Amino acid sequence: MASFALDLVLWLTSVRGHIPRFDDFRPVPSTPTVGAGHVVRVMVITAAVFAALSLAVWGTVWIAIQLL
Repeated sequence: MASFALDLVLWLTSVRGHIPRFDDFRPVPSTPTVGAGHVVRVMVITAAVFAALSLAVWGTVWIAIQLL
């Protein structure tokens, strides 16, 4: 009875529509686990970016030395 009274008060104050009940939640599919291929791909991309930035810095320093 107390639950009904509380539900009635929340419904009358228009708060009830914003509070989800337990049965309002639907199960969602679980996300796939991260495989080893994904980790390797991220490491390769990181290494490529690091190599490109290193070459850019080296090239900038080499040009600056040549201009001196």
